[in-house]
Amino acid sequence: MSGCSGGTSLLAVKERASQTLCSVWKAAASMESLNRNLEHLRFGGGDIEDEDQLLESLNGILQALAEDKHRTSSLLSESEVLPAFARYLQSSPHCGVKAAQVLAEIAKNEEMKTPCIDAGLVPILIPLLDSTDQEMLLHVGRAIGRICYDNNELQEQLVAAEVIRSLVRIMLDYPDNEPLVRVNLLALSNLADLDTAKDALSKTRIAEHLVHQLRKANHHEKVEIILEVLQTLAENDVLKLQLAEAGIQDAVAELLLRLQDSSQPEDMCSLKAASDLIVSLLLGADAAQELGQDPMLLSRLVQWCDSKDHAGVCGEANRLLASLLRHSQSQEVVKAIQDAQGVKHLVSMATSEHVIMQNEALIALAIASAINLEIIKAAFKEAKLVQNIHKLLQDESTGPEVKYNSIGLLCSLFNSGDLRQEAEEDKVKETLEKLCGHINGNVAKQALMALQILNEEHSIFEQ
Repeated sequence: MSGCSGGTSLLAVKERASQTLCSVWKAAASMESLNRNLEHLRFGGGDIEDEDQLLESLNGILQALAEDKHRTSSLLSESEVLPAFARYLQSSPHCGVKAAQVLAEIAKNEEMKTPCIDAGLVPILIPLLDSTDQEMLLHVGRAIGRICYDNNELQEQLVAAEVIRSLVRIMLDYPDNEPLVRVNLLALSNLADLDTAKDALSKTRIAEHLVHQLRKANHHEKVEIILEVLQTLAENDVLKLQLAEAGIQDAVAELLLRLQDSSQPEDMCSLKAASDLIVSLLLGADAAQELGQDPMLLSRLVQWCDSKDHAGVCGEANRLLASLLRHSQSQEVVKAIQDAQGVKHLVSMATSEHVIMQNEALIALAIASAINLEIIKAAFKEAKLVQNIHKLLQDESTGPEVKYNSIGLLCSLFNSGDLRQEAEEDKVKETLEKLCGHINGNVAKQALMALQILNEEHSIFEQ
């Protein structure tokens, strides 16, 4: 038995040794092949008859990058082969496309961006964006995007070289080529933060095209990229107007409705991106007025406010309701949100554990109260708004900003006899008196003003 065991053990050792030798041999062969390909790329490519060998060498580099990206990138840098790519990018169509593909793969490695820049490849790549070869456009777009990512100086050079015009033209010429459109969207998302890029984009049909793309987008990754670009563009007044004229409000509303039955996390990310875009767009009261009176949209938002399984969805829906009130400051929007049963959710939002959401809700409710308290006071009473605000004021952990905004809302509520009476019965006055000595001067002043309003109202009702 021991001999059999020893034999089996010896066989296993031999097999492992054989596998190790095989791996070493393959690695050596791979390295030899890579070095041969690099050598040919450095010195080859002089004759058109050499095209097959060039393509073979470029394919060999692609394979080596797939097997070991970091080792291959290091050898590419050491071999000083990158400057030769300028020749191949401008050579025959087949070699040019393959060279662009190799560069796009090389640029995935963060450490290779500087060598690509030092080799002067970006100025060579830019004119290739005017190609009519869609495969070339795809690889060139990826290469430029990866090399220039997070490099403001290079990005400014791209804008100066009218790359914006090329990116928009490509999307307009090939709207059904999804990979190509996505690459150009990513490039725009990287460039759009630049003021020069926004100015350049305002002279194109980008607003109209992006709205069209958003309407037909059916994959969350593309939706998010489009929304990210749109949100950045909406920071520019000219582009914001162009987006409005292209129907961006309707397109985003349609997107929200398309997401209505989804419970996928990635779609919820799209909802977050959509809500951020709407907040950006709502810097204009007209957009808020339009969206804030859309019954289908409001109904969907209120439904999402009730979402128990997705806290993120609930939070974003509440934020949108608050934004509609804050930016429209419209009696019609107040009534529409009240009719949709949305006010109670804003009251709940005011007691959220997140300070930002609390303040957004408190400001929105104060604006709604100042616009038309009569419409919503019944909902306030049902949701126990006065009592909830009083708890916020009594809680020592409540921050100064929340207390300040809470008192501001109370000042509006005191205009209703019923709500003022609720405040008196809940002994809000005593709490306000204590807050007059608050360490934060703004809170103290706000509390004093609220007390004066409360006392004035009390005198009026006594008369």
